Amino acid sequence: MKPSHYDDDGYVIQWRRSTIPSNSLASVHGLLTECAAERVLGPDVDIAIEAYDECNTVVDVAAITRRIREAGAGFVALVGVQSNQYPRALDLGRRFRAAGLPVVIGGFHVSGCISMLPELPADLQEALDLGISLYAGEGEGRLGALLRDIDAGQLKPIYNYLADMPEMEAATLPILPRDVVQRIAGHYTSFDAGRGCPFQCSFCTIINVQGRKSRYRTADDVEAIVRANAAQGVTRFFVTDDNFARNRNWEPILDRLIELREQHRFRIRLVLQVDTLCHRIPGFIEKAARAGCNAVFIGLENINPESLLNTKKRQNKIWEYREMLQAWRHQKVMTWAGYILGFPTDTPQTIARDIEIIKRELPIDILEFFCLTPLPGSEDHKNLYLRQVPMDPDMNKYDLEHVCTGHAMMSKEEWNGVYRDAWARYYTDAHVETVLRRAAVSGLSLKKIADILTVFSGASRIEGVHPLQFGYARRKLRTQRRHGLPIENPLLFYPRRAAEFVTVAAQWLTLLRRYRVIMKRVQADPAAAAYTDEALRPPAPDHAVDDFVKVFADKIPHTHGAPVLQASVGG
Repeated sequence: MKPSHYDDDGYVIQWRRSTIPSNSLASVHGLLTECAAERVLGPDVDIAIEAYDECNTVVDVAAITRRIREAGAGFVALVGVQSNQYPRALDLGRRFRAAGLPVVIGGFHVSGCISMLPELPADLQEALDLGISLYAGEGEGRLGALLRDIDAGQLKPIYNYLADMPEMEAATLPILPRDVVQRIAGHYTSFDAGRGCPFQCSFCTIINVQGRKSRYRTADDVEAIVRANAAQGVTRFFVTDDNFARNRNWEPILDRLIELREQHRFRIRLVLQVDTLCHRIPGFIEKAARAGCNAVFIGLENINPESLLNTKKRQNKIWEYREMLQAWRHQKVMTWAGYILGFPTDTPQTIARDIEIIKRELPIDILEFFCLTPLPGSEDHKNLYLRQVPMDPDMNKYDLEHVCTGHAMMSKEEWNGVYRDAWARYYTDAHVETVLRRAAVSGLSLKKIADILTVFSGASRIEGVHPLQFGYARRKLRTQRRHGLPIENPLLFYPRRAAEFVTVAAQWLTLLRRYRVIMKRVQADPAAAAYTDEALRPPAPDHAVDDFVKVFADKIPHTHGAPVLQASVGG
């Protein structure tokens, strides 16, 4: 099972339909299905697997425990556990261990801590003290041995495979049953076409968990994944590679998907993650669109070169941002960009200025905000840990929405305020209309963009969660509360919950209606096709006339291809 995490009141964040599929859940389910087919526990032992994504499914500990006991043996695997999900994973593990069941926790938090820290942190030690085993690293080729250890009653406290990364070619396919996929909005599932990343971003955990040596699936592998999912009616995929543009097999993979779409009529839809240099790769964006990519997530992170340089994200060239974004727009692909708040030189004033620059000069459709967070497994976390710099001890807050450490230029209250204000500053009614006008003139689906604008505008301000943790119809179960917090009296809980539900529903309906009015106004405008603004203007060949580049002239590093500009006065 993939655990969720807790809200600020200690209740599990859960929905009737969640929005982001779990590739870890798909990968481990595929590996265990392979173990079952190979009968790794002997010819007379059947292995049954149940997959749960707690973001959209209630985990009934008592019922699961009963089924395992009726089967005669079994175990619980908490997979893909990120740092903010670790407290919930530990609480679930605590309950299953109290029932006498073997429990294993794996994922980025366990792997990141073990890979980067000189000793086990207290929360991992707490799991060991409860008799929970920790699994660090990837599972390909190894889960059969894990099952045999469990079957023999010889489960080890720690399994550490971080020094031995499996190759991806011909690796087991990450497949989830259709009934699990149906609980994701849009029936999206996921797969990884590669793992690892060659870059060195100091805030990133991937390079220290999956390695800096990239490993890849082949086009044959990806076709097999698509066909296996299509056989159960699933053809929408979130490709979880941190940077698909750097996958050395990107072209044969995209060519194969194009063939499936154009010759065999597969209705493939892709969401890809790419870097800001992908437009330099000849044919990449065009082929991605033909392969079914209709939305792309771009790690923009910031527009200040000094901030990017301080975190070793040297690959981002701000003077090419507009050209890159327009290249995706020309292929009718919607752009999502991540933006990090809290770099060392950030202040409330500079953040406000930069968001206004982005709104005016970069043709981004969806902008999502994160707090710079020292995630366990990152270089930032390791450095702060070794220097004994105070960090929030509650892993539940490491969700990129909460401030977890100090800042040289902002108080904690200011930083929290900056995060809240960023959503309101970007998603004004005026800018929502601008985004929709840009979409209309570029041939993008206005309804799709309006719907996503609604979610990203409202998730944080109405539901109190980041849009990537959002879902449809929030569940809040009275008895599923964080360990150590009291279970509320039903006479108090249910009336308050009913009032919350009505209030939230009214706020969503109001926001949806407002954005629909804006959308219809754009659709009805006879001059919509002639709309233009600064963000849609083609960049000059030398990029020197982009105003937002001039603002950061004195911060641009003297690297190959960088414009040479005079610093703007007062910038």
